[in-house]
Amino acid sequence: MSYIKRIFLTLLILTGLSISGMPASAQDTISTAGVVFAPAPADTPKPQVSLVKNPVKKPVNAPDKKEKKKTLLAIFLAGVLGGFAALLMPCIFPMLPMTVSYFTKGADRSRGISKAITYGVAIIVIYVVLGLLITVCFGPDALNSLSTNGVFNFAFFLLLVAFAASFLGAFEITLPSKWVNKMDQESDRKGLAGIFFMAATLALVSFSCTGPIIGTLLVQAATTGALLGPAIGMFGFALALALPFALFAMFPSWLNALPKSGGWLNSVKVTLGFLELALSLKFLSNVDLAYHWHWFDREIFLVLWIVIFALMGIYLLGKLTLSHDSELKFVSVPRLFLAIIVLSFTMYLVPGLWGAPLKSVSAFLPPKATQDFDLSGGLAAAVNTVSDNGPHKYEGLFDKPKGFNPFFDYAEGLAYAKKVHKPVMIDFTGHACVNCRKMEENVWPDPKISKLINQDYVLIQLYVDDKTDLSADEQTTTPEGRSIKTIGNKWSYLQTSKFGANSQPFYVLLDPGTEQPMVDPKGAEYDIPSYQQYLESGLNAFKR
Repeated sequence: MSYIKRIFLTLLILTGLSISGMPASAQDTISTAGVVFAPAPADTPKPQVSLVKNPVKKPVNAPDKKEKKKTLLAIFLAGVLGGFAALLMPCIFPMLPMTVSYFTKGADRSRGISKAITYGVAIIVIYVVLGLLITVCFGPDALNSLSTNGVFNFAFFLLLVAFAASFLGAFEITLPSKWVNKMDQESDRKGLAGIFFMAATLALVSFSCTGPIIGTLLVQAATTGALLGPAIGMFGFALALALPFALFAMFPSWLNALPKSGGWLNSVKVTLGFLELALSLKFLSNVDLAYHWHWFDREIFLVLWIVIFALMGIYLLGKLTLSHDSELKFVSVPRLFLAIIVLSFTMYLVPGLWGAPLKSVSAFLPPKATQDFDLSGGLAAAVNTVSDNGPHKYEGLFDKPKGFNPFFDYAEGLAYAKKVHKPVMIDFTGHACVNCRKMEENVWPDPKISKLINQDYVLIQLYVDDKTDLSADEQTTTPEGRSIKTIGNKWSYLQTSKFGANSQPFYVLLDPGTEQPMVDPKGAEYDIPSYQQYLESGLNAFKR
């Protein structure tokens, strides 16, 4: 069984998908999105060809460390937000005062606080171990491949739709009752062991509420490719979940300020269900782009988001009720404010149907070039990198960023750069790359940046996750035994073998004569002056 299949089965187990009426099936053969490790048959050996003609002579200082720190921080913050959201779930919030009163009853207050802190630490340990299990079992290569794997992006889409349906009240995701009963029996022990099993009981009992949040967080963390992503995400989640138990044990009078349990807890759950449904569409969009189906272009994505968020706003106003909702006699002020924010965001999305850039969410949307109806201005299509009008390899497959006309083949772009005596800007990108879309929509359109790229560089965009098969004469096996079958395989191997990096976006300013980087490569940089300085440093190096 391949590691891809193992990851999928593990995610299903972790999220406890015991959903009535939903068939479970697994295919025996799954087409992986990354480079396939498959030695050629002995009777018909494939030629072992090195795709890297001029390997980099000096070590490349890739921006991986800086980018990974940013990624891990984002995962941690997402975990913290998920933990606070879980705290407001109907399965956990009512347990908060009961659990705290258990620890604080009796004369010895300091001992009660010590028990509550131990309880919180136990919660953190349980969830961090869960994250570490995923990391240890599959390693960084497997986690990184998830972000570019079409099969798993589609599986994640279905998984998040199931989570959303659960939050909206269609069914509950539960763990086997014997697990819960066993933990509850063990919690009767005295000492640290009893407190630990109390924390484990909380984790199991609340799974119908926390399971979708944990599953979504693990999917997001795993698809970043960061080695410690799942563990960091679970640490943030558990910290936010455990902290209130310790704080309320230290300051019991704070419990009086808590709102009473009621129908508003289910409203929080339903609101998260709408958000999960909106998030799931991103994974479906990744699959559509990677396989060039063009069924899920930008305007279709926006229409669905507009409807989802409009329904959320209507729900918050009490005009839409679901099966588990209590009667809403009036709309509270916080709920009204939240409805205003959601409906305002909905209105903000509407101009995107006619081509508005929507910069605040552009990273999550399909590329603007997929939109059929575009009335927006912006960069003139005539201003581009390439001055000739001849056909370019693969140009019918990929959507060009608006205002740019890149090459999509390394050798072809390199040959043109030598012809016009310009340096090369390689953009290792991907259909599923959120930061790539953010750069293309928010940074590249800046007049100074677009002028530098269009007039001073030859732009080559190489998609490392594309699923289009190479022609038979281009398919090969590398000296390391890697089978190169798709366009994505080819450019992924070029990036890892020549430049020693596998993250996207990854920008390389190359001298076309030596095929060596003129300056250190760079990842995503949203500060326009810094990115401009980077491009100008490459030009200065080329002139020297």
